[in-house]
Amino acid sequence: MTENLNAPQNDDAGSNAQLLDGRATAKALKTDLAERVSALKARGVTPGLGTVLVGADPGSQSYVAGKHRDCAEVGINSIEVQLGEDTTQEELLAELEKLNHDPACTGYIVQLPLPKHLDTQKVLEAISPEKDADGLHPMNLGRLVANVNEPISSPLPCTPKGCVDLLDHYGLDLKGKHVVVVGRGVTIGRPIGLLLTRRDVNATVTLCHTGTQDLAAHLAQADVVVAAAGVKHMIEPAQLKAGVIALDVGVTREVNPETGKAKIYGDIAPGIESVASWYSPNPGGVGPMTRAELLANVVLAAEQQNQE
Repeated sequence: MTENLNAPQNDDAGSNAQLLDGRATAKALKTDLAERVSALKARGVTPGLGTVLVGADPGSQSYVAGKHRDCAEVGINSIEVQLGEDTTQEELLAELEKLNHDPACTGYIVQLPLPKHLDTQKVLEAISPEKDADGLHPMNLGRLVANVNEPISSPLPCTPKGCVDLLDHYGLDLKGKHVVVVGRGVTIGRPIGLLLTRRDVNATVTLCHTGTQDLAAHLAQADVVVAAAGVKHMIEPAQLKAGVIALDVGVTREVNPETGKAKIYGDIAPGIESVASWYSPNPGGVGPMTRAELLANVVLAAEQQNQE
């Protein structure tokens, strides 16, 4: 399925908006990963994903549980480390050192955000770069900065890679397109531009944030919008031009005080189907891809750690 992004745009370009289905795409990716895991197991190697969760944030607990369900689907072992809210920096770093030297753990993540008394940057730097399943270690990000042209063997940030692979699955070529990213967080806003401006993608990227003047003007010029600020419905479809490709990535989690149940909201307000040519929903778009990319990093690490 391939869309011609160079086709002329018109006022009703979004009337036939097509879905960027992250669940279906992640399922296809996991099918491929299961085959690679089977090949590793035939050689006596079983990939293992470790997760480190500090505290009892409901959103983080739910997300980590989902990661381990994904592991079971493709045959990856789960290694769960759960620590209390009052865990000290030294105690957390000691747990990471154990995972760095555990041969059963081929890759692991520290679930973010951490409690405020912990130094997130120091924690990320303590992860072995070879076991960095999130692709957020400064060394791996530095490799991404330095490598514009050649294939990359180090782990890539999961959510940005999920965006790129989701678009690629549907045959959407971003070469020469103007991508506006809203949000400068370390998990997506900052690194996604590094991926999109690599020569094999060749997009032009504008990064917007709270210091950006006249955000609406930037949005109106975008061929592609990556909404990753984590602010519920901050972008109105009317701000975007017809035929835009919209990736709704930011997450706002609201709990109904009466039922106790949480509902997920994205950064893009309802109605995007009337404007976009392609769009990813939230939930059901980039989220499943992020989890699948995490598994991909773990499998890749196992392959690299056990090269014949």
